[in-house]
Amino acid sequence: MAMSSQDMDPDVARTLFREGATLIFLDVPPKTEFGIDHNTWNVGTEFKGVKMIPPGIHFVYYSAVSSDNQTAPRTGFFHSFKKGEIVVKKWDNYLEDIKDEVISDEEIERFKVNLKDLDKHLGAYPYDSWKKWISQTHYITDEVLDRIEPLNKKISSVSHLVTDESPESSTRTSKRPRLDDLLPKMCHKPGTEIRFSKFPEKKYPDGSSAAEITRHSLDSTYTLDQMLESYAGTEDILGELQMAFICFILGQVFDAFEEWKHLIALLCSCDVALTKYPDLYSKFIFVLHHQLQEIPQDFFVDIVSRENFLVNTLHSFFSNLNGNQQVAKEVVEKGRRFKKYLTKTFKWDFDREDDDEAPVVVETEEM
Repeated sequence: MAMSSQDMDPDVARTLFREGATLIFLDVPPKTEFGIDHNTWNVGTEFKGVKMIPPGIHFVYYSAVSSDNQTAPRTGFFHSFKKGEIVVKKWDNYLEDIKDEVISDEEIERFKVNLKDLDKHLGAYPYDSWKKWISQTHYITDEVLDRIEPLNKKISSVSHLVTDESPESSTRTSKRPRLDDLLPKMCHKPGTEIRFSKFPEKKYPDGSSAAEITRHSLDSTYTLDQMLESYAGTEDILGELQMAFICFILGQVFDAFEEWKHLIALLCSCDVALTKYPDLYSKFIFVLHHQLQEIPQDFFVDIVSRENFLVNTLHSFFSNLNGNQQVAKEVVEKGRRFKKYLTKTFKWDFDREDDDEAPVVVETEEM
């Protein structure tokens, strides 16, 4: 595990040595894939954890590697490290996962007393990657983390499913059962599901007229308002967007990718909200810009660009920005620079006409 503090700025090194947190990870088999934030390694025989971790929220993840170099599905966890905190985790060889046992305060205190003896077995957090990490997690607060992470605190790339024993699952809708009715209905094992926010089922208020229903179907501001009411603060939706992205990119959770797409689609399909929440949209552009910089090119082509999801969604966003004269100039300018960056980097064309708006050519018979 090639991490060293020797190349770090001396002042930064002294500060992190004094205030940085420590993750002690015991009994991890050699070759195990281990990562923290955007840094990943295969550990050696001397590995016992990471030191000099900047205080704040981080994502730790790992995968067992077999003798024939087959890598198991990834598991991880978020943790909000405090100044000088020592976190202790122990590996379970049978489960190929972290043990669920609670480490007592007395044991942690013993590790703190003997920390110097462990120092040579601890790799230094790669500080040069921290700025990028902050740009992609800035809005994930402790409150957002507590609200969304699974109750068992583990982010697993493979869903843990069990048979749904609820009364609704056994209800038959017809006398002649379909094939799907004969199969057991599965659901997430309690405590293992990432608790992303639920989107409102109704896209318009009760009592809306036909014209109002049409308006709400074209402008998702009402849906966004409903979502924002469920958060402690407006910026929490950006925290959820960032958490979905990290669970998708680093945790390899496909459901998180779907949540990320839904949140982007919602924010990009609003018109009135652009003037109602200018600060939110200014920050949204910042968040999405840094996320798109991180997605690997091959991953981007295979998954993110499929069916031109981002091109179509951002085309609507830029159209709303340019078509709404009441949008704050700062937001419009940020949108313009973001559009220019995307066009130059990914060769995306946002100036095309929507199919619904393109001229229609009608062929007529010659008289």
